[in-house]
Amino acid sequence: MYHSYKNGFIEVVCGPMFAGKTEELIRRARRLRYAKQVYQVFKPVIDNRYSTKGEIVSHNLLTENAILIENSSDILEKLLPNVDAVIIDEAQFLDKGIVKIADQLADRGIRVIVGGLDRDFKGEPFGPMPELLAIAEFVTKLTAICVKTGQPATRTQRIIDGHPASYDDPIIVVGASEAYEPRSRHAHEVLNKK
Repeated sequence: MYHSYKNGFIEVVCGPMFAGKTEELIRRARRLRYAKQVYQVFKPVIDNRYSTKGEIVSHNLLTENAILIENSSDILEKLLPNVDAVIIDEAQFLDKGIVKIADQLADRGIRVIVGGLDRDFKGEPFGPMPELLAIAEFVTKLTAICVKTGQPATRTQRIIDGHPASYDDPIIVVGASEAYEPRSRHAHEVLNKK
């Protein structure tokens, strides 16, 4: 008896800032294009560091067209009927609904590639990323280089006026190298950590 199997699954690309997550998403998008696959790229409208237009941009300024979304449910509304793959950048900024949506898309036979910070500046799990990591078939955890020790950096250090941020500071402050640094576990600092 022959069974036809769908192709859908979830991949998560995570790590600290400056680890190359968006660059990896763009690399995977280009491979999809070469394979003549239909794909769509989505990113939260809040991520306006390098562009306010509809594109994802890596720190080294590689770009890929993207659809700006406010909520995870916007993905379903803007989904093409014949899409083979969906790429979602900066998923840590999305609501928890992204977990169910990623699962539903994969169940429908769509390849779902999600990128985001797995930890916030406090070193704690960030937004919906822990649940996305739990349901993913494939996880690529990238590291950066710690600016203090040269060791692999797994954390994102927020800097305010040249000093580490306080534990009580807001979780989401969109910024790039002026506000954040990649740090190793032992060089990562959070003032007033509870």
